[in-house]
Amino acid sequence: MSNLLLRPINVNTVLIIIAIVAVLAIIFAVLIVSVSKLCAVEEDERAKQIEENLAGANCGGCGYAGCADFAKALLEGKATIDGCGPTSNEGKKQICSVLGVEFVEKEDCFAVVHCAGGKVSLDKYAYTGNQNCILESMQMGGKKNCLEGCIGEGTCASLCPYYAISVKQGVAVADRSLCEACGVCVKKCPKHLIELVPKSSVVYVACSSKCKGKDVMNTCKVGCIGCGICAKFCPENAITMQNNIPVIDYSKCTGCKTCVSKCPRKCIREI
Repeated sequence: MSNLLLRPINVNTVLIIIAIVAVLAIIFAVLIVSVSKLCAVEEDERAKQIEENLAGANCGGCGYAGCADFAKALLEGKATIDGCGPTSNEGKKQICSVLGVEFVEKEDCFAVVHCAGGKVSLDKYAYTGNQNCILESMQMGGKKNCLEGCIGEGTCASLCPYYAISVKQGVAVADRSLCEACGVCVKKCPKHLIELVPKSSVVYVACSSKCKGKDVMNTCKVGCIGCGICAKFCPENAITMQNNIPVIDYSKCTGCKTCVSKCPRKCIREI
């Protein structure tokens, strides 16, 4: 071994090896460039223009991996601009111009949680496990006796990219000033309790139970009993009863709060 190490280096041999390596490197570089050009996917310049006008939050509320994917979906007609809540009306207008479609301005929205039960809603069992509404809902629909009630484990709060949702007294609550209407909470709530409503809204229904009055009173102290008083006294006919629960038509609601004062269970609340 020592003899091999002490042998003189043949310069010509080294140069030949370096030359061979250099030629191979050049050949592979040419092949890589050629293949990349042949396999390159031509990108539509409009996709970049659309992405530049999106909010850039990459929140995933639209259902796509990020703003770049959403921009491509818009170009391919697989999505609509209304799918992005955080993007401003000015941004949406520019995007519609790029797409060559008519822009219809809509009022900004925010999330409301149609439940106020929480700790005043009775439980049917003591839940032990990960703090996750989706996982808990797999166990008999969750611990709440009310099958439509907020589970309160805070999955919506943990997923909200704007920290606009918190859990208070066992029920999720959205902060209008922080919410950007991305829709992540709407999609992820296993009870489908969260809705996006216009930011000008003054009242909302803090219940989703479709049960009859007696059954509601046996499970929750603030649940709607379906009496219909709110609909009866609404001066704008903005409230209708659907499946024992009031539904507000915000295009008619003037924010007079008559429903708030008349509701015997106080489940129609000011925002």
